[in-house]
Amino acid sequence: MIQVTRPAMPSLEEYIEEISELWESRWLTNMGIKHQMFEKQLGTYLGMDNTVLFVNGHMALELLLQALNLHGEVITTPYTFASTTHAIVRNGLTPVFCDIDPVTFTIDPSKIEKLITDRTCAILPVHVYGNICDVEEIDRIAKKYELKVVYDAAHAFGETYKGKGIGCYGDASIFSFHATKVFNTIEGGAVSFKDPALETTLKDLKNFGFHGYEEVCGVGANAKMNEFCAAMGLCNLRHIDEVIRQRGLRSDRYRERLQGIEGLQLNPVQADVTCNYSYFPIVVEEALFGASRSEIFTMLQEHDIMARKYFYPLTSAFDCFHRQYDILKTPVALHVSKRVLTLPLYADLPLEKVDEICDLILSCRK
Repeated sequence: MIQVTRPAMPSLEEYIEEISELWESRWLTNMGIKHQMFEKQLGTYLGMDNTVLFVNGHMALELLLQALNLHGEVITTPYTFASTTHAIVRNGLTPVFCDIDPVTFTIDPSKIEKLITDRTCAILPVHVYGNICDVEEIDRIAKKYELKVVYDAAHAFGETYKGKGIGCYGDASIFSFHATKVFNTIEGGAVSFKDPALETTLKDLKNFGFHGYEEVCGVGANAKMNEFCAAMGLCNLRHIDEVIRQRGLRSDRYRERLQGIEGLQLNPVQADVTCNYSYFPIVVEEALFGASRSEIFTMLQEHDIMARKYFYPLTSAFDCFHRQYDILKTPVALHVSKRVLTLPLYADLPLEKVDEICDLILSCRK
């Protein structure tokens, strides 16, 4: 079976060598030597002086919002994974959903200002499929209204824009190192941020609020990355550039086969962005292509190829919110969510499988 993604891993021998000293130290968690090494190397790779590791990307975002001491409304996108919206709500904040750009699928900055009220405290945009938000326009708006900007960069690991690491934009960015991502630590995440004063708060919050051994300065969580995950991060960081290169080759093959097909919209190629090829989505317009997303999805599934309707449904349409939000207010996001299909993409996906997937998609046309 071909899954939509497959984690990149070092050789077993490399990982065993990396973790072998843990059997001597027995320091398995609580910011041990592997954690310290990985945090330092990660910051260097991202081009950030300030980086803090977390157990996963969701806790990185949830605790970052807590650390910023935000109150009120956060303008964000419904075209994202559940984590983005849930982190806002779990902090007692109110998400205000902005529609997306129909080409990049990221938040549409031309629609942000009309959503700003006297209760707005922050903007939380999401880099989607490796597509970078309009960071310059968002920065302009944030400065005009004195708002914080927190980027969900779960899809943007290793990317740069105009030569700068993507984590350098906004007040802070969160990254996810889940097994499904371009770069993984089995499970993990990180926050990169500009204000060095945030470091102490973030580290306290991820360790039950402990500040030192005896002082508990606030109500925190247990969100520490363990040593085994950090060791996987150290190994995978050595190979990440080659992983991204290989993903690019598969992405290029998809583009060669599917570019220009009427009724199929592909991911854009953005100027000034070094892409990480995190996903390969197609948006299927049934009236033009001759088959629906569901028909393509079923065809692939019948051949043991697992594509994903990602993102569907919109987070604003989740049952847990009991119709609190009007999904018709974000029509572009709603339109795309009903038509998008992300195709399998990972570093060791055989190119002949990419061709097989493309053949099956094209065979669906009536």
